[in-house]
Amino acid sequence: MFLMEAFKEGGWGMYPILILCIITIYITLERAMYLAKSKVNVEQLMSMVKSQIVAGNVRGAISSCDAQPTGVTKIIAAGLRKAEAGGAEHEIQQSMDEEALRELPKIEKRTGYLAMLGNLATLAGLLGTITGLIKSFASVAGVDPSMKATMLSKGISEAMNCTAFGLGTGILGLAAYAVLNGKTQAILDGVNQSSVETLNLVVMGRDGARR
Repeated sequence: MFLMEAFKEGGWGMYPILILCIITIYITLERAMYLAKSKVNVEQLMSMVKSQIVAGNVRGAISSCDAQPTGVTKIIAAGLRKAEAGGAEHEIQQSMDEEALRELPKIEKRTGYLAMLGNLATLAGLLGTITGLIKSFASVAGVDPSMKATMLSKGISEAMNCTAFGLGTGILGLAAYAVLNGKTQAILDGVNQSSVETLNLVVMGRDGARR
């Protein structure tokens, strides 16, 4: 109820802030759910892959990756398929790099917009503040002295409500960006780690087989 009243008092400046807030919440929820699905315990995954490769069962390692399709497992599986086909070391790396070019943009998608939306919301709140103050001072010119205080307080209320909602949306956007960007970076680090370990395991497995 309080928010509805504050929204009405904020005037026209509240509408662009509301739109930015809705977009921010949508992107935050969508990215949070996607990243949660993309999260993989890299240590556990690589332990499973290693046991399969050491046993000479590359097909089993591929099946294990396919059983939990995420960006990380798809990249590893691409390298393992090339290794199973007898590809050279650089071909295995190339296969994983090609798959990474398809999967990594999906992981990083739209997260960067949250910082931009946070800044835009703050600026929209500032714009609403300025216009509210201009309106309040312009409205008291030539008005009966008894009405000046009322008109001035109304304009200042509009300005402050825009400031509050703009800052609130800005804080939400920037906080969401910080959290989601951290989760995204953790997944990307896992991709790099697992790619290098997979390549090393395949090479070591081949060297061991030759001996």
